[in-house]
Amino acid sequence: GGAPIEILRQYIEEQQTPNQDACGVRALDLGLNPEASRAYGEAAAVLRLPRALLIRRLILPAALPSFMAGVRLALSAGWSSLLAVELLASSEGIGYLMVWARQLFMLDIVFVCIAVIGVVGVSMDLFIGRADRKLVHWPHPPTAQLNRGRAQSGWAAWYLPIALLLLWQAAYQLQWVDRQILVSPLLVLQTTWAGLLDGSLPGAMLMSLSRTLGGLLLGGLAGFSIGLLLGLSKPAERLFGPSLGALRQIAIFAWVPLLTAWFGLGEPAKWVFVSFAAFFPLYIATQRSVANQSPQLAEAARVLRLSPLQRLGRLVLPGAAPGIFGGLRLSLIYAWLGTIGSEYFMPSNGGIGSLMIGAQQLLRMDVIMAGMLLVGLTGALLNFLGQRIEARATRWRHA
Repeated sequence: GGAPIEILRQYIEEQQTPNQDACGVRALDLGLNPEASRAYGEAAAVLRLPRALLIRRLILPAALPSFMAGVRLALSAGWSSLLAVELLASSEGIGYLMVWARQLFMLDIVFVCIAVIGVVGVSMDLFIGRADRKLVHWPHPPTAQLNRGRAQSGWAAWYLPIALLLLWQAAYQLQWVDRQILVSPLLVLQTTWAGLLDGSLPGAMLMSLSRTLGGLLLGGLAGFSIGLLLGLSKPAERLFGPSLGALRQIAIFAWVPLLTAWFGLGEPAKWVFVSFAAFFPLYIATQRSVANQSPQLAEAARVLRLSPLQRLGRLVLPGAAPGIFGGLRLSLIYAWLGTIGSEYFMPSNGGIGSLMIGAQQLLRMDVIMAGMLLVGLTGALLNFLGQRIEARATRWRHA
């Protein structure tokens, strides 16, 4: 394989006349930005590429950059999820070792485990990065510029949820799974409605949201400040950047035993955990957005003789605003996930996660699923709110 445009050029040289028996291609969607997809599709249609050659030499190489970025994200998420499972319920693994050491207050072992987790995370990231550079060796647009795909609209977006809901009801009616484990969706809706009426679910959600916003305020403010400092100062980036990059590779759940040993199971530990979750997305977005700005902004600042504060307020921050608000949206999502995780691992003082843990001990699957429903809806609402804030704060970008 090679770069898609280079492959097309090579194909033109090897085969001067189109293959009349080849399968014609009228449209092609490679998951890239519309201009690239349209260019590749038109070239493939003109050359009348056979479908097998089209997939092997054009579609797969063109989609490879996005695929490798997805592999890197999936590996990081899988590593974090594995540690979370071992912390919650396991009799072996490094997560179980951390829990065992925390119970015996052997914090030296906890620190060693955190260091090992960080080394493994850095090693996996370096391996995927090296494989990415080796496989995708041609010039290609950054992953951030890749097209996210067209969202389904209308009834088409509801086909899969409705099908899954019908399958769920059929599994309950036909007793494919024990009914104490898989309850009826109607019972989940009834439990949700009853919880809304008696105030148990709204109270738990409000407490969880307060932790989310508090942790977002602390972690987001720290991430923005440090990211701005490192983006503006290259010496500071060389001094602190590698250490922060190494800390970022440590799965967030690896800090749970240490935080509970330092702060207990109360509110301070939860707020610190949520702050950790919200810190890195905004830090990375701010630092990269500020550091990668066009050199023309610096020239404009010198021509206009702007002071450092004027340059920061009129050029640097407005120019970096799209990336900063994109990082803020991610920090909001991570803060919500961190809140649920903190309430799972530190089940005290209320919250929707603590409510679900209590329901699990009583085997109230309807309450657990009602909580899952509200967690999902709240996460979708926070994501929508973050998108609206990002679009409104950077609306000048599309003018």
